Amino acid sequence: MPDFHGVFPYLVSPVDAAGQIRAGVLGRLCDDLIKAGVHGLTALGSTGEFAYLSREQRTAVVRTSVEAADRRVPVVAGVASTSTADAVAQAKLYQELGADGILAILEAYFPVNDAHVESYFRAIADAVDVPVVIYTNPQFQRSDLTLDVIAKLAAHPRIVAIKDASTNTGRLLSIMNRCGGGLDVFSASAHIPAAVMLIGGVGWMAGPACVIPRQSVRLYDLCRAARWDEAMTLQRRLWRLNEAFARYNLAACIKAGLAVQGYDVGDPVAPQAALSADERGVVEAVLRDLG
Repeated sequence: MPDFHGVFPYLVSPVDAAGQIRAGVLGRLCDDLIKAGVHGLTALGSTGEFAYLSREQRTAVVRTSVEAADRRVPVVAGVASTSTADAVAQAKLYQELGADGILAILEAYFPVNDAHVESYFRAIADAVDVPVVIYTNPQFQRSDLTLDVIAKLAAHPRIVAIKDASTNTGRLLSIMNRCGGGLDVFSASAHIPAAVMLIGGVGWMAGPACVIPRQSVRLYDLCRAARWDEAMTLQRRLWRLNEAFARYNLAACIKAGLAVQGYDVGDPVAPQAALSADERGVVEAVLRDLG
């Protein structure tokens, strides 16, 4: 199985006015990110607006990302549903399209108890032959992954990592202590990536890396080399982007930042709103300062 580590930008999903995925734009973005040194690509994460896309649009995003990567780096495809059967079907399809891994996300309308949360993720991992990263984001999910469930899932041979967006770094350390080496931990943009690397993380899957890939890779390299003073100096600078993005809709921020850099990614999918001129100016100013 591939060893997932390092910087995995959460890709945006560029959609035109007719609802079609702008494959050329997404393909160019993937190619540029790879040339910037990222270690992998994550399609259909939160920044990819998975909750707002149709089945056809999601399929087009995964297919385009896989073709653009051309095996140079692994592509992890997000699978999300309120239905186990639908999630399993997505996972199988994305593996057939060439995805190197699955990012498993649980959506829920009604609350789901621990046993059924576990069965959802286990069913996805049972259905594919590629590594699975489980994802938890208590801010948006009605049914979170408890430490007990995470520990049980860590024993599954294909569940290799977790991306936790809880904002609780202590929870990450608890996961590491509980699971030992059985489950790698990826940071989210809600955490401070350098701090997560310090306590044992293997990298981060996050939207901001889409607009600052070279700086993100530099930060990862400094952390891996245990050059913590330099890493934290860079982390403090880069954190200004996270602060700006936390104020507004994340997909809108990333798309605005990419538009500034010449990528015609379009606006967020309705009913989300694009950034106002003033909000866009904030993002532009931070990116300009970061070079």
